[in-house]
Amino acid sequence: MTDALTRLLETRDWLLADGATGTNLFNMGLSSGDAPELWNTDQPEKIRKLYSMAVEAGSDLFLTNSFGGNASRLKLHQAQDRVFELNKAAAELGREVADKAGRPVIVAGSVGPTGDIMAPMGSLTHELAVEMFHEQAEGLKAGGADVLWVETISAGEEFRAAAEAFAKADMPWCGTMSFDTAGRTMMGLTSADMVKMVGKIPNTPVAFGANCGTGASDLMRTVLGFTAAGAEQPIIAKGNAGIPKYQDGHIHYDGTPELMADYACLARDAGATIIGGCCGTMPDHLRAMREALETRPAGERPTLETIVEKLGGFSSASDGTDGAGPERAARRGRRRN
Repeated sequence: MTDALTRLLETRDWLLADGATGTNLFNMGLSSGDAPELWNTDQPEKIRKLYSMAVEAGSDLFLTNSFGGNASRLKLHQAQDRVFELNKAAAELGREVADKAGRPVIVAGSVGPTGDIMAPMGSLTHELAVEMFHEQAEGLKAGGADVLWVETISAGEEFRAAAEAFAKADMPWCGTMSFDTAGRTMMGLTSADMVKMVGKIPNTPVAFGANCGTGASDLMRTVLGFTAAGAEQPIIAKGNAGIPKYQDGHIHYDGTPELMADYACLARDAGATIIGGCCGTMPDHLRAMREALETRPAGERPTLETIVEKLGGFSSASDGTDGAGPERAARRGRRRN
């Protein structure tokens, strides 16, 4: 029996995903440094609102408020014994909203990086990573998530550990990495490397791609890298709403709804099937993206020159697939904003 996301993909040329989690929750009063996952039980009405804003803006899929819901991250807030509870609550609230939408809406259980560095560079073993991801996956499954969605990953080892954990949970899954260092992840992987890695994973993801990173231009170049490398699964594009800038005491993303509408259509034309936003992406951006995808005809595969013209310049001269770029480096995971 096929999963809900695969069934929906079979009926559509593209799906609109959601936008930012952190940015929206900060606007609702979340303080920097607090764990948003605690709001799944402490302030459920705000999490329902978060999900509802995406659905009302036209999203066909939204991610649950569980990005930092693993034991390692929750330990920072003395909540490591609440992994199952908080993830189950995140998915249950999502299920409520999706089931009232009046149209098919996918609840994707968000799973972020552990925040620890994988062995041998760090102390996190493969077995422990699988255990942590599996615990989180079971909570999301129990809450009614349609699919699991690991995101903002930089290390291939951690991506593979999540895939193994999702197989243990017997759940369909998607996965995205963040290519934010001259076209590579912080651990040195390129878009072509990810395509090769996904091709070797036994339990193939429903879809894979990129999220977060720097600006929409860089993410678009990564999407072109996926298709050039012969990606076989549907491709995910979830770019930030422009470039972050520090203004008036907080981080502001300069991407307008008009820019994100252009980005959405370019991503579709580049080969992405699931298109959404990451940091800074608000409901106004999503509405503009939905309208553009519905009304603008499909175009030719965009060139790098077209991407620069529409979205702005790249942050680096190379996307890493030509052999240029930084070497592998240690990195801790970061929260999706």
